[in-house]
Amino acid sequence: MATEGSAFSGAVDWDLAARTGVKLVRSGPATSRYTAETVVAELSEASMRAEVPVREVTGLADGLPVPTAQILDRSGWIHAAAHSMEQLTGGGAATGLLTGKPAGIQVGAMLAYLSSAILGQYDPFTGDNGTLLLVAPNVVAVERALRVRPSDFRLWVCLHEVTHRVQFSSSPWLTGYMQESVETLGSSVDESVSDLAGRLSSALRDRGRSESDVPGGLVGLMRATQAEPQREALDRLLVLGTLLEGHADHVMDAVGPTVVPSVTTIRAAFDSRRRRKSNPVHRLIRALLGMDAKMAQYVRGKAFVDAVVERVGMDGFNTIWTGPDTLPRLAEIDRPEAWVSRVLG
Repeated sequence: MATEGSAFSGAVDWDLAARTGVKLVRSGPATSRYTAETVVAELSEASMRAEVPVREVTGLADGLPVPTAQILDRSGWIHAAAHSMEQLTGGGAATGLLTGKPAGIQVGAMLAYLSSAILGQYDPFTGDNGTLLLVAPNVVAVERALRVRPSDFRLWVCLHEVTHRVQFSSSPWLTGYMQESVETLGSSVDESVSDLAGRLSSALRDRGRSESDVPGGLVGLMRATQAEPQREALDRLLVLGTLLEGHADHVMDAVGPTVVPSVTTIRAAFDSRRRRKSNPVHRLIRALLGMDAKMAQYVRGKAFVDAVVERVGMDGFNTIWTGPDTLPRLAEIDRPEAWVSRVLG
């Protein structure tokens, strides 16, 4: 839970955020009732089917129960995401004209935008063992746009999201680790304006010098202007996100050929879609929401996982899930041999 000094606690009216998002959300693709019911049934079944090959490839979550996924429309995802974010930040419904409500409207607009882009998501903060969420209209929209076989694409999406479920269910400490990092990121720090201005000036001056292990763009600028505790917390979250997404992509490619017949076609079409340029307004929104940074996470994270697994095998790689100290450091994401040396000797 958030502490008294957290900037997140009480900063967002989460109920208003959900209501705002639902009002602003675009409708999904047109489907018949039969098609909609079929998509829900296939996604639910695919989420169960994906569990066995994911567990076999990862060597994780053996013997743990397989919970049922929630198949949602965009409005349902907005409500679920608002609840999850409230749990993550430890903030209750806020009051006051200049605090909770404006922030709630801003977050609601963000959720409305994201609700048309999210295919699936593992929510570790809902229920006893987390919940796997799949957004049916978005799956339909993407499979139509890519012109891929629907049943294969639905299973392929589930392989990625089920991997996240397996990651968290086999490593219960991850949920608390995320919450603590977010709490630190949102905590207030007593410092002078001159100190903040000094860091900002230094960051702008050095922006041209970018090392590979330092995030760029808006995230990099935010990191450079933060105090040390918040900077370290952001680094932890960036590294964790990169690891989780890269591991999921690695597993998808390892599992895919044996269970998804058209996986090569799907992967090529989906990667092309990730790289496709959007209009300037959409590019700006994606940058502000960090979505382009997330795309980079898939690439860097998968390269890290691929290299470690090739060198030490999946059993050796799984040491990474032991605890916070065995997670890769920011500088090790692009230098997997450094993680192997530090953690495995």
